[in-house]
Amino acid sequence: MSGPVVRKTRARIAGTGHAIPEQRLTNADLERMVETSDEWITSRSGIRERRIARADEANSTFSIPAARHAIEMAGVDPAELDLVVCATVTPDMPFPATSCLIQVALGAKRAAAFDISAGCSGFVYGLAIASQFIENGSARTVLLVGSEILSKFTDWTDRSTCVLFGDGAAAVVLRATDEDRGVLATALHSDGALGDLICMPGGGSRHPPNDPTSLERRLPFIKMKGSETFKIAVRSLADVSDEAMRKSGLDYSEVRWLIPHQANRRIIDAVGQRLDIPAERVYVNIERFGNTSAASIPIALDELNRSGQIQPGDVVLMSAFGAGLTWGAAVVRF
Repeated sequence: MSGPVVRKTRARIAGTGHAIPEQRLTNADLERMVETSDEWITSRSGIRERRIARADEANSTFSIPAARHAIEMAGVDPAELDLVVCATVTPDMPFPATSCLIQVALGAKRAAAFDISAGCSGFVYGLAIASQFIENGSARTVLLVGSEILSKFTDWTDRSTCVLFGDGAAAVVLRATDEDRGVLATALHSDGALGDLICMPGGGSRHPPNDPTSLERRLPFIKMKGSETFKIAVRSLADVSDEAMRKSGLDYSEVRWLIPHQANRRIIDAVGQRLDIPAERVYVNIERFGNTSAASIPIALDELNRSGQIQPGDVVLMSAFGAGLTWGAAVVRF
């Protein structure tokens, strides 16, 4: 006689939320700032506008309300949070961690808090980390935030990068469940040998703020080698998606939505084609937000969720590629 079925504890997404700056920066605005054009930007990236924080707005300006929206949807009290994780490369300050600022603003007095830095892959990395805390019983309720203020670190004289980035934040609340849903599988990779493809050389201990030549050499700004990054991104996103899907035991035909990192429309289309996922099942919002790094996937997730386009039982595949270099994918059943 067989015994009772023991279900694995999983981390389910109980709530989502996002917050973005009011200020829009269109391609027409950029035409007045650098030598570029709307046609050039759109044809190469798919971006038409992006949201830009004001001078008095910081990462926490958006990460805190995004977290509140997710908590409200999840129907949890901040005091129930066991852990707050913030994925960002543009924190309010080097320390304390932005997650600690979020924790105190929410009143999540029981929660431990830390930030993770994985560039545009940050949210997927955070999802893997947070789900493991829940699966091993160390936490029951986790808040995961992906939040970036890239405009503060953008070189507005560099037309190859300044057209790409935008600001915003989004969050999810993960809760323990014994049901057959939640985070089914994740896959993470990195290659530090390729770190110079996407980097910000200044601002750390190698080129600190008290280095008088740092600003002159434009070191505290985002640097990117676009063409090299493009080639690696498509292959890596497809490969890591395949890996996560194999771990989940599911087939691509069962995926309701592919939510790729919103870095470049051509990359998104190429990945969807390689995975043989129809375009109508690939969510794209890059034309409105640009590349918001760790915030891009959770912003898209919240838009889909709040519009009712994700229903219980739907499988969502999320994949990202970013600075490090890092890349990862996650398969989630709602």
